[in-house]
Amino acid sequence: MASPLLPPVSQVGKGLRFLAPPPPPPPPPHGLGSLKVAVNVAAGFTTPQRLGQAKHKSSGDGGHRRLRAAPAGGATNLPQLSSQCVVLDIEGTTSPISFVTDVLFPYARGNVRRHLAATYDTDETKDDIKLLRAQVEQDLAEGVAGAVPVPPDEAGKDKVIDALAANVEAMIKADRKITSLKQLQGHIWRTGFEGQEIEGVVFEDVPPALEKWHASGIKTYIYSSGSREAQRLIFGNTSYGDLRKYLCGFFDTTVGTKREARSYYEIWQSVGVDRPSQILFLTDVYQEATAAKAAGLEVLISVRPGNTPLPENHGFQTIRSFAEILT
Repeated sequence: MASPLLPPVSQVGKGLRFLAPPPPPPPPPHGLGSLKVAVNVAAGFTTPQRLGQAKHKSSGDGGHRRLRAAPAGGATNLPQLSSQCVVLDIEGTTSPISFVTDVLFPYARGNVRRHLAATYDTDETKDDIKLLRAQVEQDLAEGVAGAVPVPPDEAGKDKVIDALAANVEAMIKADRKITSLKQLQGHIWRTGFEGQEIEGVVFEDVPPALEKWHASGIKTYIYSSGSREAQRLIFGNTSYGDLRKYLCGFFDTTVGTKREARSYYEIWQSVGVDRPSQILFLTDVYQEATAAKAAGLEVLISVRPGNTPLPENHGFQTIRSFAEILT
């Protein structure tokens, strides 16, 4: 499935004032399978009105929207964020961490052998196995816990799959952010999404924010350690419908790991803005925020239920809902 590239909306940039939220959306349908997520709402998050209901005023910024965080508790010293582009993390930012740890990871772990056996002779799986072999060889050389040798093809399909499955299970248990694992997981999850065994989960404030930014001409991208295919599956199959129409593209670890400043430099070079400070990056991870800031991006840290606590005096502005980001 090709990544949709959405052109900026040709409308003159206007400011939006914060309006009262409408009634909450209706609940998603029931009767889903054991792994299918029946609730796509995180309690405690409000939903802003649709863009078409808002009144406009001139922003005076040359036709581009300006994003800033809504002051919380009457604070007036929060910075205004002049962003033409938004880059979003997934786990702990757009989606609950529990969706990944309790749904996606178990599905991949429980189906790795079946997937490899069913697709063993396909070009796609041959490429997956090639990447896994290279990673395992590196892991063995570095003494990584859980790594076991993968026999040559001549040993037979079953023995190769057994060894690969053992390595994949150890990688998932360690939550490793490596391309070989994430690529295979994406292919396994595709089967689950296509069979409607899995449904993408996002916080309820995410769809209206994506819609509003898209209508405002703000380009929005996803950057996750999960493969680009996995990202498209999550946002293309939610109870809110296909959200990919609001997204301009997807980045994964092929541009670099999320804790390296160089990765955010590469993203800046790809999204078509003049300065890295014109990009707003949202994440729940302090180390990722630090790396993005070092690359010159504007950064907000997402504080969601179940996220890892932040270090004291971390120095970043935080939000609890995308509704706090004003245009």
